[in-house]
Amino acid sequence: MATAARFLRRTLRASEPASQLLSISYRSIVGRAAYTTRGIIDVGQLTPKSHPELLADEEITPGITSEEYISRRKRLLDVLPEKSLAIIASADQQMMTDVVPYSFRQNGDYLYITGCTQPGGVAVLSKETGLCMFMPDKHKEDVLWEGQTAGVEAAVDFFKADKAFPLSEMKKILPEMIEQSKMVYHNAKASTSSYRNFDAFCRASLNNKVKDLTRYTDELRWIKSKSEIKLMRESASIVSQSLLQTMLLSRTHREESQLAAKIEYECKMRGAQRMAFHPVVGGGANGSVIHYSRNDKKIKTGDLLLMDVGCEYHGYLSDLTRTWPPCGRFSAAQEELYSLILETNKECIKLCKPGASIGEIHRHSVKMLISGFQELGVIGKGKSIQYNYLNPTAIGHSLGMDIHDSTTLSKNRLLEPGVIITIEPGIYIPPVPILNEDAPDRYRGIGIRIEDDVLITESGHEVLTASVPKEISHLTTLMNMGGGSSTAEAHEPRAACS
Repeated sequence: MATAARFLRRTLRASEPASQLLSISYRSIVGRAAYTTRGIIDVGQLTPKSHPELLADEEITPGITSEEYISRRKRLLDVLPEKSLAIIASADQQMMTDVVPYSFRQNGDYLYITGCTQPGGVAVLSKETGLCMFMPDKHKEDVLWEGQTAGVEAAVDFFKADKAFPLSEMKKILPEMIEQSKMVYHNAKASTSSYRNFDAFCRASLNNKVKDLTRYTDELRWIKSKSEIKLMRESASIVSQSLLQTMLLSRTHREESQLAAKIEYECKMRGAQRMAFHPVVGGGANGSVIHYSRNDKKIKTGDLLLMDVGCEYHGYLSDLTRTWPPCGRFSAAQEELYSLILETNKECIKLCKPGASIGEIHRHSVKMLISGFQELGVIGKGKSIQYNYLNPTAIGHSLGMDIHDSTTLSKNRLLEPGVIITIEPGIYIPPVPILNEDAPDRYRGIGIRIEDDVLITESGHEVLTASVPKEISHLTTLMNMGGGSSTAEAHEPRAACS
């Protein structure tokens, strides 16, 4: 830095005002650099001091303040029965090999309650004790290999726990807390087993005193706060912009693997921490495989491309699907099916409002699609059972910190402002019949899904992914625009596929 500063001073020495400006700028830069490297306690994740560009003061995770986390804990205690104890375990670090870890993703409930993004901890919550966090013991060798992580001090000072202990002391402390409680609730699907072999926990379980906490946390997570909605808008914006760039690339790059790499690159360059799930990049008949994941084929000329993608932005997810012809033109059969799916998507989005339900919207979509498929001859009259073979999916699901969020709540639960759901009608016709269906040959090997993220508002809804084209005319225009750098070249039509 000193060499660079000397060079800049030398080049600007002729101008006194410029020299003064440089001096001020240099002091500011040095001061900022010193700020980011000295006197900052590393707690193993982002903090307002280590990343002031991402977190405001009093935020534990980007966009979510300590006050909001404390409010979540209070709301959970308010809905639990008296004398209850909630045990919320973090996710465990999963390993690729004996020494190579997978990228870590936190358990949704643990993150929702504590704000801690690191593995290995256990949070215990009750009205009597408040939040008690058991933090992983760390040794110098662990820090050498894995870096700093949050300990007992960070649990109290940063995560605002009322009490904190090393995880090694949990076996002395937690059993007594369990025995003094009438009921114990825990996030049963968490991968950790650090407390489940305690005698006190086993006795409580045998006495039917242990229940799954998920139905309570699902209730809390159903309606998003203003800060959560802001994060989900950004997640949807990131994946929308990224998919648009990937759609443009698909005109010239037809390998599924290349497009999978492109969408991940674009999402991360825009600030996403990871993909929400492994991208579905299905060309041709691969699009008829609902959770296709191989992404290892080349997309043939004339085939449709289905991409189902989402990203994670500071704990909050997006989920978006578009289907389009990279060659620039729909075949007659493709357009017939696509038009029906698009109309269903748009009509179901219109139904998204307070007082409706996912179940009600799903039933409406089934009626629309069965009628449309029968009209096209995809399924025969009186054979509506075949619909389930060609579209076994629901019209949508709740979305939030998990792709399928608040899963214990009924599909008939009435939608309220602040709820975010997906709307994703589709049709999946394999190249040869797999189940008992007899779709015409002209539709064989076609898979189509159109999915949007929809926020329920006081007056109706807001489509968070509306910026991504889905109208046939918009898609074909996009695919036929030239790829040159000049404005004139950019609007030259590309040759349509045969």
